[in-house]
Amino acid sequence: MKILSFVLLSLLYSITLKAQTGEVQVIKDNRIDALVDKQSKVTPPDIKPQIDGFRVQVFFDSDKSKINAARSQVIAKFPKTDTYITYNAPNFILKVGDFRTRLEAERVKAKLEAEFPTSFIVTEKIYLPRLQKEDEE
Repeated sequence: MKILSFVLLSLLYSITLKAQTGEVQVIKDNRIDALVDKQSKVTPPDIKPQIDGFRVQVFFDSDKSKINAARSQVIAKFPKTDTYITYNAPNFILKVGDFRTRLEAERVKAKLEAEFPTSFIVTEKIYLPRLQKEDEE
């Protein structure tokens, strides 16, 4: 037992003696810092405030081209309503709107039922809805 502890202590001692210290010098182009600064100004982090609300899940499919076609239909009918595509393997999911109340979501769902009869309302975190002027609808 004494021999084993002696060997372990001598091994530990030799490892600590052989540890290296030094400096690392990074050589890089100054344009990299400029590019990082520019990109951080162009695309700020997504920090929009979110609240509990509702969206209408319109369509889902594993083929993204079908999702994009459905999105085009929705945008043609509701140009000022935001659409969201998420991926939940193996399907892409198209959701519409940022509704504070279920009634607002029901109105949009009723208008979309002719093209998308399987649409339904989901509860999730939404972005604050856009403010509309009185003459807009």
